[in-house]
Amino acid sequence: MFFHQRLTIMHQNVGFADRMLRILLAAFMSAGLLARGITGPLFLAWMTIPLLLLITGASGYCPLYGLLGISTYHPTLKK
Repeated sequence: MFFHQRLTIMHQNVGFADRMLRILLAAFMSAGLLARGITGPLFLAWMTIPLLLLITGASGYCPLYGLLGISTYHPTLKK
């Protein structure tokens, strides 16, 4: 017997402005953490926030938005 997996398609739910803001915020937060010289486990714990912002900004999908039913993505209208 074969094990069948159900594929879940992640639809884009993060708009362009939201994506750019997330990426910029991740860059500034990362630079701030590096500039302060935080090291060790504390550094890894704090770097998860910019990492999550970068991943959601780059992919255009936010799982939290999906759970809450929020979408800032508006596809361009085609003529």
